[in-house]
Amino acid sequence: MNYHNVAFETSFGLSSQLPPSDLPEIAFTGRSNVGKSSMINRLFNRKRLARVSATPGKTATINFFRLEGIRFVDLPGYGYAKVSKGEKQRWAGLMEGYFNTGRSIELVFQLVDMRHPPSKDDLQMIDFLIQNELPFVVILTKKDKLSKREQSERMEGLKTEIPYADQITMIPFSAETGEGLEEIKQIIDEIAEEISSDEEN
Repeated sequence: MNYHNVAFETSFGLSSQLPPSDLPEIAFTGRSNVGKSSMINRLFNRKRLARVSATPGKTATINFFRLEGIRFVDLPGYGYAKVSKGEKQRWAGLMEGYFNTGRSIELVFQLVDMRHPPSKDDLQMIDFLIQNELPFVVILTKKDKLSKREQSERMEGLKTEIPYADQITMIPFSAETGEGLEEIKQIIDEIAEEISSDEEN
């Protein structure tokens, strides 16, 4: 896939606005400020494809991008305490509307900050993905902020902090250095090949 050919399609702030799911989708989810926008920009080699903000909770819409017959979906960050109750309810409605309306979700990239144990919201999201049998990969962001020893310690810690960790693909990733990017692209390329093969058959 030529990742640079990605195009922004549209964004929606309410679940009632979501378009029909007419293409296979790969979604990105994670708590506010986990580095989701930075990962998306690094993946597609674009500086401003996804808006990076210093203020957590800024991505309040579902953003759709398209590349070679696959739709990439940037879901709003969760777990930011300083948004209003109404905003939290709108966010919950957005997420519910996305995940519970029979969309063609091929994979979810669940982002978790590698520096810390997963938050309660992270664990709830992972549990939701497991319970709903949605295929997902955990991306451990901000790898470059840790020393080699700290990275090793956190990987050990995650084995007990995340349920069924031994059955989950976890990729340490750095938006700064690009470490982990090739593994992520390999997974996406495999999905694209499977989709292409299914269409031919």
